[in-house]
Amino acid sequence: MSVLTTEPDAVPGGEEPPDTGERHRLTAVTGLAALSLDAMASVAYGPEAIVLVLAGAGARGLGFTLPVTLAIAALLAVLVASYRQVIAAFPDGGGAYAVARAHLGARTGLVAAASLVLDYVLNVAVAVTAGVAALTSAFPGLYGDRLWLCLAVLALITGVNLRGIVESARAFIVPTAVFVGAIFVLIAVGLFRDHPVSTASAAGHASVVADNATTVGTLLLLKAFASGCAALTGVEAIANAVPSFRVPRTRRAQRAEIALGAVLGLMLIGLSVLIGRFHLQPVAGVTVLAQLADAALGHNAAFYVIQFATMILLALSANTSFGGLPVLLKLLARDDHAPHVFALKADRQVHRHGVLALAVVSAALLVFSGGDTNTLVPMFAIGVFVGFTIAQVGMVRHWRAERGRGWRGKALLNGGGALLTGVAAVVVTASKFTEGAWLIVLALPALVAAFEAVRRAYGRIDARLGLGLLPRAPHRERSLVIVPVSALSRLTSEALTAAASLGDEVRAVSVCAPDPEDRVRARAFARSWRDWDPGVELVRLTPERHGLGRPIAAYVRAVAAAERGTRVTVLIPEAEPERLWQRLLQNQRGAVVAHAVRRETDAVICRLRFRL
Repeated sequence: MSVLTTEPDAVPGGEEPPDTGERHRLTAVTGLAALSLDAMASVAYGPEAIVLVLAGAGARGLGFTLPVTLAIAALLAVLVASYRQVIAAFPDGGGAYAVARAHLGARTGLVAAASLVLDYVLNVAVAVTAGVAALTSAFPGLYGDRLWLCLAVLALITGVNLRGIVESARAFIVPTAVFVGAIFVLIAVGLFRDHPVSTASAAGHASVVADNATTVGTLLLLKAFASGCAALTGVEAIANAVPSFRVPRTRRAQRAEIALGAVLGLMLIGLSVLIGRFHLQPVAGVTVLAQLADAALGHNAAFYVIQFATMILLALSANTSFGGLPVLLKLLARDDHAPHVFALKADRQVHRHGVLALAVVSAALLVFSGGDTNTLVPMFAIGVFVGFTIAQVGMVRHWRAERGRGWRGKALLNGGGALLTGVAAVVVTASKFTEGAWLIVLALPALVAAFEAVRRAYGRIDARLGLGLLPRAPHRERSLVIVPVSALSRLTSEALTAAASLGDEVRAVSVCAPDPEDRVRARAFARSWRDWDPGVELVRLTPERHGLGRPIAAYVRAVAAAERGTRVTVLIPEAEPERLWQRLLQNQRGAVVAHAVRRETDAVICRLRFRL
């Protein structure tokens, strides 16, 4: 059935235009709320990651916080410009995977896809555990239940996303606006302070700044840069989910990408300026963002507003993965690198199977880590740097192939960005290898191998089915329908009636177990069958061992071998109870027979449901 896609102003007679699903897609604003939470929330740990590394060089090292942040902001600008071009060049979404597949080959595309899959899954686990960690910091009595709290938050986010990406975006607009607004208020007020208003949050906590370090080496700066680049995770999510936007999809996605880059860049630079202004030093047990809120706003209600807004946004930033990964899995499924079920879309434009798969794997990671953020963070962000690098190298090839106006400048921009993100990927992997990054080094090629194995499996299936070739013309064959029976009832009558409508010949099959009481029951059933005389032959099977499915499957095999050219169908009658719980009372004979016949024969299986 065709679907009418006429624009609203072209519908004759002023009739209501048909629902094409656009109302279940994202605008630029809702897209920013649904797909940028990961990047927005990264300001809670990005600047802290920088100062924690620089603290190893003492107060002199902390003086490089702003230069390192400016370098990260410059890289952010490059990435935003690059992904804005990716959105225009690949409006079907997929980000780094789509770019690499088109310009760097299928294998490189799979590497990019695998890196993004790992990043999305880890982002969910890290976001949820970080949010719950903020909660348990405020309420220490909940610390022992942090794993269950993590699973509850994950279930909540999954449930919201199963209702549709627009529903999740609407639900997250307010927390996102509160968080961003609070951070900008903190920055604006802090810029007018000459000294910290309060240091109550850091009081009594040990400083982590080295006392005897005086030199700042290039390696330390590179490590600080690489650690701070964790703030850039999530920048690619909008480019991966372009099909989730309303038309014009490309323009709306580009606006959301630019807005994300501008807001994130201003927050990172502003917080870095305040770190230097207040001569802030990282301390154990208190986040840098909490110290900044304390110094700029005081230890009052505003301080707690920022803490709770950070906690909520960190937990909800997992939504970025729920917006991007299902679309990526859909593209992989379309290219036969993932199960085709991921390409199915439910109502409200939801890739339900992708959402559920992400939830299940993330839940397993949460259980594995025990709800502890520190177990997961060393593995985080490596995958996204790999994806960044591949995407920008692919865009260089894209500009060289097109050779349009200004292509050299665009290629230079992407090439420089690829160099920076490549260096960041190497530094992060090397510095965190023993802390858990080794797992990503192993998981990345394993995931690529899994994608290729799925593709080979689909290739074999396609060859067996002859997809792409004209099949022979359909023709009629003699049809034999076999009906397993065990007693006389309305179900038996309905089954034989349906079988007579389907085939040229119908045979009823009954299995008689070797026990004496079963043989007595079988003889009684045979007499009842003769008295009823439905005009259908009753075949009695008497196996030497107990069993139901295998004797019937063996009989079907024997018939198919003896009567070649006959299409054999096994019609299995089953009663369907009125209540769901009543299905527990059934003997599951139909399922046993269907499983045996499907496994051991090539017969067609029909399951007749008789509703009670």
